[in-house]
Amino acid sequence: MPGEVSFDVVSDFDRQELVNALDQVRREVSARFDFRNVPVQLDLGRDEILLRTSDEYRAKAVRELLESKAVRRGLSLKIFDWGTIEPAGKDTVRQHIALRRGLDEELAKRIAKLVRDEFPKVRPQIQGDAVRIAGKSKDELQRVIVRLRQAAEDYPVAIQFENYR
Repeated sequence: MPGEVSFDVVSDFDRQELVNALDQVRREVSARFDFRNVPVQLDLGRDEILLRTSDEYRAKAVRELLESKAVRRGLSLKIFDWGTIEPAGKDTVRQHIALRRGLDEELAKRIAKLVRDEFPKVRPQIQGDAVRIAGKSKDELQRVIVRLRQAAEDYPVAIQFENYR
């Protein structure tokens, strides 16, 4: 269809910015007095971070550090799904931090329904873990983006808008 414009609603994060935030946390922990001679290990996996440290107090301190560094690097705190702090061997504790990426099916349906109900001139289409929104008017799509940004505070994940064409 000529004259058709579209964009994708996705939930993703910049992995390199997360790596940089983790490096900053490691550097700050190595320089802080309250972490002197305390093992702190942050391992970044494919879709989770594993935190190991000596006690629950230090795990919470590392969480605060990670959250502040992530915000400074432009990452949303909604990407982190903080697991419980559980005891590990040798007087240490560990915490699994899952990384949220992609829209689940229920949220994609909620977004598509919101767009369909409030903007009859555009077409939402669920494509895996993203929602493509297409229409003839760029102005209408801009209004959809503004409305989705307002509704994004209620969503459990951070949303971004990509492939605006």
